Amino acid sequence: MDHYSFFDRDLSWLLFNERVLMEAEKENVPVMERVNFLSIYSSNLDEFYRVRMPVILAVHKLAKGAKQEKEDVLIEAQALIEKQQQKFGQIFTKRLIPLLKENKITLLFNESLPDAIRNKVTDYFFSQVMAFLQPIDLSETGKKFFPENNRLYFLVTVTSKKGTKKTILLNIPSNQLPRFYSVSNDDEQYILFLDDIIRHNLHRLFTNEEITGCYSFKITRDAELDLKDEYQGDLSEQIEKQLLKRDMGMATRFLHQPNIPLHVLHFITDKFGLQGSSVVEGGMYHNLKDLMGLPVNLTGSRYTRWQPLINNQLIETQSLFEYIDQQDCIFHTPYQSYNSILRFFNEAAIDANVQEISVTLYRVASDSRIVNALIGAAVSGKKVRVMVELKARFDEANNIKWAKKMKAAGVEIIYSDKALKVHAKVALVKRLVDGRVKYAGLLATGNFNESTAAFYTDHILMTTNPLLVREMELLFIFLSKKSKTSAGYPIEFKHLLVAQFNLQDRFLELIDREIENVKKGLPAGITIKLNNLEERKLIAKLYEASQAGVEILLLVRSICCIIPGVKGMSENITIHRIVDRYLEHGRIFIFNNNNAPEVFLGSADWMNRNIYRRIEVCFPVYDQHIKNEVMKIIDLQLKDNVQAVGLNESLQNVILEKDEPMIQSQREIYQYLQQEVYDRV
Repeated sequence: MDHYSFFDRDLSWLLFNERVLMEAEKENVPVMERVNFLSIYSSNLDEFYRVRMPVILAVHKLAKGAKQEKEDVLIEAQALIEKQQQKFGQIFTKRLIPLLKENKITLLFNESLPDAIRNKVTDYFFSQVMAFLQPIDLSETGKKFFPENNRLYFLVTVTSKKGTKKTILLNIPSNQLPRFYSVSNDDEQYILFLDDIIRHNLHRLFTNEEITGCYSFKITRDAELDLKDEYQGDLSEQIEKQLLKRDMGMATRFLHQPNIPLHVLHFITDKFGLQGSSVVEGGMYHNLKDLMGLPVNLTGSRYTRWQPLINNQLIETQSLFEYIDQQDCIFHTPYQSYNSILRFFNEAAIDANVQEISVTLYRVASDSRIVNALIGAAVSGKKVRVMVELKARFDEANNIKWAKKMKAAGVEIIYSDKALKVHAKVALVKRLVDGRVKYAGLLATGNFNESTAAFYTDHILMTTNPLLVREMELLFIFLSKKSKTSAGYPIEFKHLLVAQFNLQDRFLELIDREIENVKKGLPAGITIKLNNLEERKLIAKLYEASQAGVEILLLVRSICCIIPGVKGMSENITIHRIVDRYLEHGRIFIFNNNNAPEVFLGSADWMNRNIYRRIEVCFPVYDQHIKNEVMKIIDLQLKDNVQAVGLNESLQNVILEKDEPMIQSQREIYQYLQQEVYDRV
């Protein structure tokens, strides 16, 4: 494996975020969708600084003077981010703000307040904003303040009539008030940042002082929770305590406006102990992820909605479980309605034949219908067993909330080990029908979350196939054990691919089979769709397959550490990346198998964390009709020459040649499934 090359995971992720930025550039994308892509870019970058930058900084510190290539990652990452930030500013200020202006929507961006709206803005400041302002004099000896993660602040310098100079920290309360204020005058709409409403009214706060400076900044902090392995108490209690400290973590980025005086910069750095963080000069406004909430209601400014497709044949059936007793069903969200998945849980809660419900929950909706159905089932006397992953990053509090509610209703709550996450997306219903035990399973590539299902592309299989549901039952028995190690509870999974048991080995075997086939002159090929690709043992096996002559087609959305197109190593590997209206999220694995394709779906990316530190489930597709459907979807995505880009040897996003026919895969998939539903009915 040492003779193979691998791309850095963090740089590859930053190049994915650049692809998001490219979507904001496109003139044919509706203006508010372009604004949303800027918001997504900004949100992604914030998370990068919270989750990955602490690791990069730590490696940089360890590698200094030792391994130069490790040290270079920090420098390359900072240069890449700076270039992207400049591009972001150009798109926003030179293209999108003028475009809104053409439609009589003026977003005031670092400019003076028009007289026509001054009184309304002042009234809003006095009546709404002023109540949340908390100026703190940092000049006072011993005065301490801890800036919270990603909160917005001004540092205001003032001089009294007696010549006394003060440095004031002033919060921008965007966590309590809308970030944007909209006001109309005649037929013109004006939109102001909350920051500017405060900035324009500073003289009303400091009435007896001269304002000599006002500088915006924010601090991003490490998001990692410190969970102690030796902690003997309840895991949820430990996580709740750590969540209270999350926004108090080590500073990883100090982001400030341009042209801030050097002495002010040093004052902030010293006052808040920011010497170890990345100091980044940004724009006048921070937290531009808030652009998602820009109050614009302009005709044609957003994507035309695609109505989720409904299978009327399924709706008309009396019992969903009796329907899937006859045949497997698959749902491709958000193209197809998520209602059938909600019905699965609702019917399980109400059906008198249902005795037990088992499910894994990783990220659930804040007002989850699924969890409410599980609570209802427990209240009505059914045995309900829920594996809740409390360590799902940034969803810990929501998961703890629901775990408490379910536990109070009589649901058996299972937690994972501290060092192991359960990322599998599976549910199992046990019924007793005419004296016979029957099982119905739900296996998915994405979370059981009706909110994210509206814009994440995923695949959900409903099945009563005994080969699958029997192994699902074994999996839930394993998850119920206090110690979740495969060594302590060996299971021989023959159909499911389960991380910590057989997932990696099985994928390696499947790749080896393609290598053997191509050596024998038989048809061979591998097509894989993932969110992230990092794990080196699996990548090395793909390199080996490429060297043997196996054609490998990859669709990788985000992190990608495999380098395509290198002679003698990966010339048979092609990588495409798709960014469009929906977030590509499903994981699909197709192995040609001498023209008898084997297709797998599942929750597992090929990341170190998925392979070595999580319970993941991938599952085979045995139904031929469903297999054909999945392969058709992948075929359309591989042919995409509108929203897809290619990745070159430097993992740069390369625009594909626009040969006819022009194929925008998400649109084509929707139309294909529309026809499929029609034909089926």
